[in-house]
Amino acid sequence: MASSESIPAARPPSLKGPRRPKRPRNADALASTRVDILKSAAKAFRRLGYHGATVEQIAAALHMKKGNLYYYFKNKEEILFACHQYSLDQLMRLLDEVERSGIAADEKLRRLIVAFVHTILDDLHGTALILELEALSPAHLEAVIVRRDQFDHAVRLVLEEGMATGVFAAGDSKLLAFALFGAVNWIPRWFNPAGAATSQTIADLFADFFVAGLKRSPLG
Repeated sequence: MASSESIPAARPPSLKGPRRPKRPRNADALASTRVDILKSAAKAFRRLGYHGATVEQIAAALHMKKGNLYYYFKNKEEILFACHQYSLDQLMRLLDEVERSGIAADEKLRRLIVAFVHTILDDLHGTALILELEALSPAHLEAVIVRRDQFDHAVRLVLEEGMATGVFAAGDSKLLAFALFGAVNWIPRWFNPAGAATSQTIADLFADFFVAGLKRSPLG
């Protein structure tokens, strides 16, 4: 788009028309093209690693030019950060719904586990929350860690609520949360999209396993 400096001063005002405002970088986090870029990037990062994947490869998978991609993100590190933020957005929205639902702690935890598995496996193709944190800038890393800690803390509160109400056996909520997150975060390491187990099958199985285990076997 031409800048105002490139328009001849003598051009009649009536022919100029309204100037279109420049689109802010990263505006509308749920815009279709932006999400498509994140999904393409996540697939490339998973296959080649963050440092092995190039911006050109990410753009080419979407039949875009590298310059077009920079309209949405200024560099590869910003894409990585946006992948984390997108996934965390999904989880935090679900968390807000669960917290306001008024349902029992075991059902809250079930919903959170199912959403967590789907976020890990479906939204960004198995890379949602396990992408290479060390590649993020200090400011971006801090932002991601703060939001991950918020989700972790919320899950611990659900566990403690369940223990306090007798839904779950008594135990160490911190260790139990670590066990849950460790198990779910490891799924992309072995999950085969072409295999017999779908993401829904795995989500239901993990939710059943953890909820039933918390009711039966305390860890103190």
